Amino acid sequence: METFEGKGSCLCGAVTFTANNASEGIEACHCGMCRTWGGGPLMASRCGSDVAFDGEENISVYASSEWAERGFCNVCGSHLFFRLKDTHTHFIPVGLFEHQGAFTFRQQSCVDRKPSFYAFANRTTNLTEAQLMGK
Repeated sequence: METFEGKGSCLCGAVTFTANNASEGIEACHCGMCRTWGGGPLMASRCGSDVAFDGEENISVYASSEWAERGFCNVCGSHLFFRLKDTHTHFIPVGLFEHQGAFTFRQQSCVDRKPSFYAFANRTTNLTEAQLMGK
């Protein structure tokens, strides 16, 4: 999968970021935590661990599970990342990136948790929650 250097910011600009290995392939997560966190599926770019933030004093982090945490701007509330604790892999919401043209919708996770009131028309790889968790 192709990667690029992606830059972006939160809504108010108090936090900016550079993701040196942002994936062009967008992933959507339909799990209950992601939907509760953002009001719908999380659509994000897998950015690895090489992500730099300016304005870190404006980032609050919530440990949402034993294995992951979620960061947000404590000024405007923008969701900044979902991060795996053991590898520091960041998943950054695609709406935060300055340039959207490189993205392609590639994967949906927790499709068995998706509510029936929406469906995406894109052809994607679809993983159940058990497949995502390796169960």
